[in-house]
Amino acid sequence: MRLEGKVIIVTGAGRGLGKAYCLRLAEEGAKITAADILDVADTVAEIKAKGGIALGLKVDVSSEKDTLRMAKETVREFGRIDVLINNAAIYYGIGLRPFYEIGVREWDREMEVNVKGAWLCTKAVFPQMKKQGKGSIINVSSGTIFAGTPFFLHYLTSKAAIVGLTRGLATELGDYGIRVNALAPGYTMTEASRIMMPEERQARSAQRRCLKRAEQPEDLLGPVVFLASDDSDFVTGQTLLVDGGASFH
Repeated sequence: MRLEGKVIIVTGAGRGLGKAYCLRLAEEGAKITAADILDVADTVAEIKAKGGIALGLKVDVSSEKDTLRMAKETVREFGRIDVLINNAAIYYGIGLRPFYEIGVREWDREMEVNVKGAWLCTKAVFPQMKKQGKGSIINVSSGTIFAGTPFFLHYLTSKAAIVGLTRGLATELGDYGIRVNALAPGYTMTEASRIMMPEERQARSAQRRCLKRAEQPEDLLGPVVFLASDDSDFVTGQTLLVDGGASFH
């Protein structure tokens, strides 16, 4: 198992890709802190049912108090923090509409969770990773930023900011042995994506790829394991685009 003994925090772990990341990382031997503002009981139960080890926490990543508690409770439970996956984001149910129809509060909340949340979570785990002299932070961006996908500008902009955040943090944290990379999924067939996009548009999206099929959550699990593992020890500041060749980066 490639992640034996590692302690990994996954935010947005209650459903979708976050839950899928948790399950696969646990299968690879990691101890998981599943954090979400939603209920994570199912995620934790599935990990434990397969013999894995998991801690579930209710966390609003836009709250500094919550993120500090997340880091503290993880260290109390497992003794260390090796990997942080900043996956939490507002995506489910945001809808598709022109930029001029997006409300100010909705824009602000998107930035609070998707960008500020990744920054706060990184601040929270930094002291422990610095103490250990090593760590890996994986920020989840999106392939939408390379395609300029229309009609959810607030989401796209937040995910573009994640790439800037990743590069700046990689530069600042390298001296402490902490790597920071971004994972950019393409349009992936999660429940949220199926609700957002009609089936005919899903089919057209698949045909624009070099690999002409729908992207599944399973397509992202190998890349996540790679970035979390020691196999990527000399990789930092990078954005790994996993979209079947829909965009080139």
